[in-house]
Amino acid sequence: MLNPVIVTGAPTATESFDLPYSIDSVDMRANQAGNLGVNASEALAGVPGLVIQNRQNYAQDLQISIRGFGARAAFGVRGVKLIADGIPATNPDGQGQAATFNLDTAERIEVMRGPFATVYGNHAGGVIQLFSRTGEGEPRVRASALGGSWGTTKFGIGAEGEKNGIGFVLDASRFDTDGYRDHSKTRRDQGFAKLTLNPDDDSTLTLVANGLRQPETQDPLGVTWETYERDPQSLTIDPFDTETPKRSYAARYNTRKSIHHLQGGATYERRLGTDDRLQVSAYAGRRAVTQYQSFSKGFQSSPRHAGGVVDFDRDFHGMGLRWIAQRALGSGELTLTAGVDYDRAEDDRQGYENFIGSTLGVKGRLRRDELDTITSVDPYVQALWKSGPWQWSLGARHSRVSFKVEDRYIATGNPDDSGSVRFSKTTPALGVSYALSPATNVYASVGAGFETPTLNELSYATPSTGFNFGLRPSTSRQAEFGIKTFVTDNARVNAALFRIETDDEIVVSASEEGRTSYQNAGRTLRQGLELAAQAELSRTLTARASLTWMQAEYDQAFISRGTTVAAGKEIPGVPRIAAFAELAWEATPGVTLAGEALHRGKVEVNDLNNDRAAPAYTLFNLRLAAEQRQGPWTFGQLVRVDNVFDRKYVGSVIVGDSNKRYYEPGPERSLYAGVSASYRF
Repeated sequence: MLNPVIVTGAPTATESFDLPYSIDSVDMRANQAGNLGVNASEALAGVPGLVIQNRQNYAQDLQISIRGFGARAAFGVRGVKLIADGIPATNPDGQGQAATFNLDTAERIEVMRGPFATVYGNHAGGVIQLFSRTGEGEPRVRASALGGSWGTTKFGIGAEGEKNGIGFVLDASRFDTDGYRDHSKTRRDQGFAKLTLNPDDDSTLTLVANGLRQPETQDPLGVTWETYERDPQSLTIDPFDTETPKRSYAARYNTRKSIHHLQGGATYERRLGTDDRLQVSAYAGRRAVTQYQSFSKGFQSSPRHAGGVVDFDRDFHGMGLRWIAQRALGSGELTLTAGVDYDRAEDDRQGYENFIGSTLGVKGRLRRDELDTITSVDPYVQALWKSGPWQWSLGARHSRVSFKVEDRYIATGNPDDSGSVRFSKTTPALGVSYALSPATNVYASVGAGFETPTLNELSYATPSTGFNFGLRPSTSRQAEFGIKTFVTDNARVNAALFRIETDDEIVVSASEEGRTSYQNAGRTLRQGLELAAQAELSRTLTARASLTWMQAEYDQAFISRGTTVAAGKEIPGVPRIAAFAELAWEATPGVTLAGEALHRGKVEVNDLNNDRAAPAYTLFNLRLAAEQRQGPWTFGQLVRVDNVFDRKYVGSVIVGDSNKRYYEPGPERSLYAGVSASYRF
C-alpha cells in the first residue's frame, strides 16, 4: 500500500502522505508470508533512518537505533520508544525490550523518526509501535511449522475471528535454535490473547495479554577481532583459565539469562457526540530476569562490587487518559488531543557472586540488595489544523521522571547508597506541510527532546562507587525538511533532510572490573539524508528501496577514561550508510519470489575510533512464498535463503567494551523452510 493510514504521532488516523514528518508503516500481513516471524529485524530492515540488527544473541535482544539514537545500548533497546497495542514496551527510564513484540499476530508496525517523535517524551529519539490484528470475520484456526539452519525450529498455533459480537485473536508459539555462534542456544515461548467488545453502539473495549518465557538462554558474549578473524562461530578464550585446553569466558561461567514476562492491558474508547472521543487505558505486568555474567572472582573482590549474577523481579503498571475533539476553526478544521500518561516500575533487585568455592557459573553470596522505583507522569497536548493546501501540527509534552533507590545491602566497605533524583523537561514540536499539487507535499518540522539516564547508567558513579545521581539527561534540538511525492499513480518517493544537535550526550566514562560507569560528554551532531521509494512496476512486479546517509560525530571534545576524545570523532555504533532494496515477483497467483539486498557501512566501536571498525558489508537474501486455497482450507509454504553468497560479516557491535570484545558475527548462508495451514469455520 503506497499511502497507508498512520496513527503514531497523529491526533487521529491520517494518511502518511499528509503528515509533516518521517513515518513508515510496514504491512505485517504481507510480511509474514516471507519471513520467520521471530525478530522485528526481519520486517523493518527496509525502513530508512532505522538500523535494526539481530545480534545472534537472544540473551541481549535486538540492537535498534533511529538516526543514531540508541546506538550505544549494550543490551536491550534505549533511545527509542517501543509500544505494542498501546502498552509501553519501554520502561519509564527508557530501557526497552523488543522481544515482547508478538509478530505472528501483528497487523502493522509504524516507525516514526524526527522532531515529532519527541512528543512521546523521554527517550523518544524515534518511536516503533506495533498494532496487532483485530478479530474479524468467520472464526478460523491455524497451525505452522518451520525449520532450518543452526538447529532452528518454530511451531505455532492460533485462532481468530468474531463470534457473538466478540472479536478474538489467540496465539501460542515455541521457537528453538542452537544458534549460529557457539554457546547461543535459545528457547522462546510466547503467548498472546486479544478480545474486542462493543458494550454499546458508542464504545469499544479491547483487552490484551501476552507472555514471554526464555529459560536459560545462552549468552555467547562479544568476541575480539582476532577471534572473529580466526573463526566467527567461536568464542574468545579466557587467558586466566587453568584448564587445558583453555575455555572461553562464556563457557567458563556458563553465561546465560532467563526471562519470564507477563503483562495485560485494557483500552476503552467512547464517542461523545459526533466530534469528541474519550480513550482510557491501563496495563500491568511482571518481569523476572536472572542473568549470569562472566566477571572473574578477582573483579568481584571489591567490597562495592555487585557480583556476577543479576536477579530482579519487576512489577510495572500504568494508565493513560486521552480526549480527542474535532472543530471547525476559521477556514479549516482543527483536531485537538489532550491527555496524560502515568507509568511506574519497581525492581526488587539482587546481585550475587557467580561462584561458590571453585565452582563457577552458580549463584553465590549476596552482594547487592535494593528496591529501585521509577515513575513518570507526562501530560501532553497535540493539535492539527488543516486548511486548503496547508496543514499545521503542534505538540508538546511535559515529562517528569523520578528515580528512587532504597539500598538494603549495607556492609563494611559498602555504605548506604540510597537516594533519589528527578528529571523534568517540556518537549515541543511544530510541523507544517504544503501541497504543491495533489501528488506532492513538502514539509518542515522542528522539535526538542531529552533522554534521562537509564537505571543501569545511574548505577555507578565510577566502577568503585555507588549511584551516579549527578548524571544529567541529554537534550536535543531537531529539524527536518522533506518531500513526499507520487511520481506516478503506482510509484511514490519520500526524501528527508535532518539535523540533530545534542548536549550532554551520555557516554561511557570507565569500564573496569566488570562494571561500566557513564558520564556526560559535550555536544554531538547528527545530520543526514533519507530516501525511500516504492513502486508497482506491473501487475505482478513490485519494488521498494531505501537509503540513509548520516554523519554522526562528537561536535565538542571531552575527556573519557583519562583520554581526550577530539571533536570530529564518529559516534560509535552508527553506520554512515545503510541501504535496502527488494524486488518481488508474483510468478503465478499465490506464488511470490523475492530478492533482497542489504548494505551497512563500516561502524566504529569506541569513542576514540582507534580500534578496528566493523567493516562494511552487503548481503543478499531470497524467499519463495506460496499459498493455496481449497474450500475452507488455506495452505502456505515458505523457503528462505539468507546471505546467499555466504558473506563473512560483523552483524552488530558492543560499543566501548573494555575487553575489546566488540564484535558479534552474523551467520553464514542459512536455509529455512516452513508450512502452514488454516481452517475457516
